[in-house]
Amino acid sequence: RELMNCLVAYEDSDSDTEKSEISTQSKYEKSRDGDHPRIYCQSPSANDRQATYRNAIPELSKCWDMGHQIGLDNVVGPQMEYKSALRTSAARIPSASLSSQISGPTVIENAARDSLYHNKKRKLDETVSTQGTIKPYIPKRLRQVQILSSNNTKTSVYQEVPVSFVASDTAELPSPSTFYTVSDFIQPYLETSGRSYDIPKDMIFHMNAHSGPVNRVHWCPVRQYSHLLLSASMDNTIKVWNAVDTGTCLRTYSCHSSAVRDAQWSSCGTRILSGGFDSMLYLTDTETGKLLFSGENEFRISCLKFHPNNPDVSVCGGFSAMVNAWDTRTPKIINVYKAAVQQTLDILFINEGREVLTTTDAVSRDSADRTIIAWDFLTAAKISNQIFHERYTCPTMACHPKESVFVAQTNGNYIALFSTQRPYKMNRRKRYEGHKVEGFAVGCEFSPDGTFILTGSSEGKVYFYNYYTSRIAHSIPAHSTACVSINCHPVLPSLLATCDWDGVIKIWQ
Repeated sequence: RELMNCLVAYEDSDSDTEKSEISTQSKYEKSRDGDHPRIYCQSPSANDRQATYRNAIPELSKCWDMGHQIGLDNVVGPQMEYKSALRTSAARIPSASLSSQISGPTVIENAARDSLYHNKKRKLDETVSTQGTIKPYIPKRLRQVQILSSNNTKTSVYQEVPVSFVASDTAELPSPSTFYTVSDFIQPYLETSGRSYDIPKDMIFHMNAHSGPVNRVHWCPVRQYSHLLLSASMDNTIKVWNAVDTGTCLRTYSCHSSAVRDAQWSSCGTRILSGGFDSMLYLTDTETGKLLFSGENEFRISCLKFHPNNPDVSVCGGFSAMVNAWDTRTPKIINVYKAAVQQTLDILFINEGREVLTTTDAVSRDSADRTIIAWDFLTAAKISNQIFHERYTCPTMACHPKESVFVAQTNGNYIALFSTQRPYKMNRRKRYEGHKVEGFAVGCEFSPDGTFILTGSSEGKVYFYNYYTSRIAHSIPAHSTACVSINCHPVLPSLLATCDWDGVIKIWQ
């Protein structure tokens, strides 16, 4: 009570402004020089009628006595932090000349409460500084749009896992500097574009290093390094060849424990995406031979594709009703496309990657509803499953390089033509027939200029159809067994790679 009387400003102040300033002043203020609590105190005997700062804290021994008077030792439970703060503040209180004027628990409790407030504020500041700024919630659909619209040059973080790397017996292991070199045959054609396609007729290389059937051949999409050819085989290996200069195997990657069903180059030409019957999806660095990404699926993989605008996103399907979309940077499944089918045969992106087509084995008695299904890539919503109504499955598809159409290989021994615009109407006036499929996953594709449709066959021949007249322009007796994959060179106007069920790869010019 005596202290409270000391804290009241006298009524003999000359101005009302001075009275209001003194009355509105805080009783307590943290010292700028230290953490000791201080009190605004006006001396009753001051002649200049000005408020002065004076230490009004009792001695340390008296503080402990006062603490026992308010039941400091009996504080338990949730008030333990208050008790600790009270002792801490009391231990830091120096002796003062006004200790005889202060009595009761008021000063001690207020000092402890002030110390507790600053301790909590310091802990909150430390928590915010360690956790960083609080980020707002972003919906899943918006995050997917940001992923697809992200810059391709953005640095990605991958998980590096050692992979079994085997060099070829027919060629020494090249260094990275010699692995990516511009071929002398390709150099003159790098500056030219729009050349008409010439039908190849002569075989220049015969490569048979694989010990099992070859399911896929794919030229490197980078024009400077398009002398590299990728092959995926049932012998559990992936090989990279110099199929333009020497026709030799440069490297062999043995990351899969079972047959490799499909493989594809990335758009930058430095990574290989592969999937097989071991249910694993791998992304391999071509120079170091290390795994950059590995994703385990619940089904055996039979087809896969990179997203055309985002190389960090890939889609795979196989012996299941599901098609998984992976983000190789996470690595996580970002979308699942599920239909009432048993197997996915092929995947094709259309309309700049906004939509994706899948072919299935869903064939009923009278029609083939759900044989070709169109999906919205971002939302995984089914757009249409009433595209192809004939009772044949479609093992492969290909998109025209210039026009808004795509073709589908059918087991009815013909190729059907469709529009890429909704409702994906089939062109019933054009049908490319004359070759045999007979249950094989025979591949087909357009020539780089879009004037020819190329396809293999179960009898080993390669057929060239005129896109405009739908007639056979030429055929090559390429292999003795089923020719299941073909791929046109992206730069050289008349170079073609083919493979068959015996593990033989041939280069035609």
